[in-house]
Amino acid sequence: MAKRLMFEKPLGMRDTLPFFYNQKKQARELLTEEISNFGYMFMDTPILEYYETVGEASATLDQQLFKLLDQQGHSLVLRPDMTAPIARVAASQLKRAEFPLRLAYDGPVFRAQQTEGGKPAQFEQVGTELIGDHSSYGDAEVIALLIRSLQRAGLQDFQITIGHVGYVRCFFKEILGDDDPALTEELMSYLYRKNHVGYQEAVKALPLHDEAKRALMGLLKLRGEDEVFDQSKSLARNQECLQAINELKQLYKILKQYQVEQYVSFDLNLISHMDYYTGILFEGYAPNLGSLLCNGGRYDQLLPSFQLNASATGFAIHLERLVEALAKQSNGDERIGILVDDDTFADGLKQAQDLRQEGKSVLLQHVDQVPDLQQFKAELVEAIYLTTGGGHDA
Repeated sequence: MAKRLMFEKPLGMRDTLPFFYNQKKQARELLTEEISNFGYMFMDTPILEYYETVGEASATLDQQLFKLLDQQGHSLVLRPDMTAPIARVAASQLKRAEFPLRLAYDGPVFRAQQTEGGKPAQFEQVGTELIGDHSSYGDAEVIALLIRSLQRAGLQDFQITIGHVGYVRCFFKEILGDDDPALTEELMSYLYRKNHVGYQEAVKALPLHDEAKRALMGLLKLRGEDEVFDQSKSLARNQECLQAINELKQLYKILKQYQVEQYVSFDLNLISHMDYYTGILFEGYAPNLGSLLCNGGRYDQLLPSFQLNASATGFAIHLERLVEALAKQSNGDERIGILVDDDTFADGLKQAQDLRQEGKSVLLQHVDQVPDLQQFKAELVEAIYLTTGGGHDA
């Protein structure tokens, strides 16, 4: 092994040091408790899946898949998301279960990075899948559960932005027609990347009359509270667009009954890179967080690709980004340290055992093995000295 590789990691991989590990553990436990409270059952799937099934169904770019070959020559991938594997399970082992299915997960996913730009190649997702419910009540449930889960984890300042991919597609169809699907995909690509300047320049260059260009530009303004529903009708009035707006209005009505509307806004040019989304979709953001915190939506076309005629919706929370958004001031270390010497070891051992029975994390440390007592104490929530010189809390 080359010496330069001794302390290096593969591109995009990260070490999770103890203090961050503890913060993730605390956030994970709170999230999973809230999800369980809504009646969702947790499950897991293999880290390795077949490329021809889950790999292709995941809608992850091919160059972002970690690919391997097994001994039989089959192409495998490290799972790039959790939705496609759970769809596979729902369409096989759970296809005779009573629907709707409420499933949840917590586990690592893998997406290869081409350059070292700070993006992780491995990260942990906590999320849900509601399978077999095609109503606005199902959409509202997963969004409300997402909000309640983030609150339970300790996050109070965040926003969930909701869109409808069906509205965007039928909007472009009305304005641009069906003759040039590549143009529609180009404009949607600008929206996905939130490159509004590029979108505007592309629209200006189109050989369209001014009214059509104004409508295309107006799409960017359909962002905000529920007033965007009425504004949208002046841009596109075909039946599909009106149906999408009615679905958003019904969703908002139910979310108000959940009393979570203060966390919700709407963006009718919201697009996801996951092309299996078919209707409502949403993204979550937190202040001072440069990346997406969570996302989800309705994906009614994914399960049929696994030969199960069922609709579904769900969300995924990026656990590491949630911990970053929480920005806790403490180092996450809740340990109590008991320092002893030869004469006080037995007393320290008994005290440590008593505290552990109370559910506390306690380390027992012989004082002779601590080179810097002040530094040692600084890394603990509490340090208890039981030494020959006298026992005292510090």
